[in-house]
Amino acid sequence: MDIAAISGSINTVGYGISVIGAGIGVGIVFGLGMQAIARQPEARGPLQTNIYLGFALIEALAILGFVLAFAVN
Repeated sequence: MDIAAISGSINTVGYGISVIGAGIGVGIVFGLGMQAIARQPEARGPLQTNIYLGFALIEALAILGFVLAFAVN
């Protein structure tokens, strides 16, 4: 197999790795957020806002990895 023939697959592998990282990040954000809400239920509102903001930023990085996987050809 030729190295040039594998180049498309390398982009796909790179995107897969970025999705794994995003999945781990989302799990950490929601897990620690639920832990914080369980410890201080009265702070649920501000914590929930921060949880959703962190989720949005992590997913934005995953989408950026998806776009870069196809843009770098």
